[in-house]
Amino acid sequence: MMSSFKHYGMLCVKGMAMGAADVVPGVSGGTIAFIVGIYEELIDTIRSFNPTTVKILFKEGPSAFWQAVNGGFLVSLMLGIGISIISLARIVTYLLDNHPILIWSFFFGLILSSIIYMIRQISAWQLSHVVSLLVGTAVAYTISIAPVSEAPKELWFVFLSGSIAICAMILPGISGSFILLLLGMYSYILTSIKELQLAVLLTFAGGCAVGLLSFAHFLSWLLKNYHSLTVALLTGFLVGSLNVVWPWKVATQTMIDRHGKEISIAYERVLPTTYETAVQSDSYLLPALALMIVGVVLVLGLEKLGSAEA
Repeated sequence: MMSSFKHYGMLCVKGMAMGAADVVPGVSGGTIAFIVGIYEELIDTIRSFNPTTVKILFKEGPSAFWQAVNGGFLVSLMLGIGISIISLARIVTYLLDNHPILIWSFFFGLILSSIIYMIRQISAWQLSHVVSLLVGTAVAYTISIAPVSEAPKELWFVFLSGSIAICAMILPGISGSFILLLLGMYSYILTSIKELQLAVLLTFAGGCAVGLLSFAHFLSWLLKNYHSLTVALLTGFLVGSLNVVWPWKVATQTMIDRHGKEISIAYERVLPTTYETAVQSDSYLLPALALMIVGVVLVLGLEKLGSAEA
């Protein structure tokens, strides 16, 4: 009993780490799942929700259904993700608004270390793996330089945004939050979480469920049949996403949102010294480098956590 409680408690902690990553545009909860050693189990668990398991529910009862869908794993993980998203939404919004360089530096270090971790998952690199890596990098980089849009806030678009963003959330390197940012829905969803706007949140959750169940089958098939190539592709997604989290950005294009507030929708990534000249502000270079190191150390800690539970 104690061992089981510890196991599910640890899954909850891993879920909290995933939730914390998913709140931030540019960081993927799928990356965290990969690092802590639960990625493939997560994909297979999501994939298990199908007509066969529904038949099990009606023919063999709730207990057999719970086992078929790996219920303990999923509930523990989702509980951790939910706790993290609800508790961190306000904090992350504040940090992004008031200390952007420092928080982006932390996540830059986290992703950089994650790339090294994932590269080590392929024991023998071949030309096909390198090509897959480059393709993933190009896709993620292209997404990262796309301009942010102002989107409609009707429920049909909330549903569509959820179904698209959730696919990115389970991919290492492509952030579901960043996809929401590109769709113009990031601030709206965060505000809905903080204000508990149930109609919006339930619609968004429904979109997530539809997108997740359909995409998980395809991703599970890729991992089972082309594991190394898929890992190389996912690593490329991480490499390309470094552009998103580069701490020193100078806005090159702005727009007025529906509330009359000016927001930046395109950036130029620059060196710290160029940043200081361009915006006449401190680059916070030393604290930023320190937080990059903290991000690297955190990934190493998460990797050990995953190894301990394996």
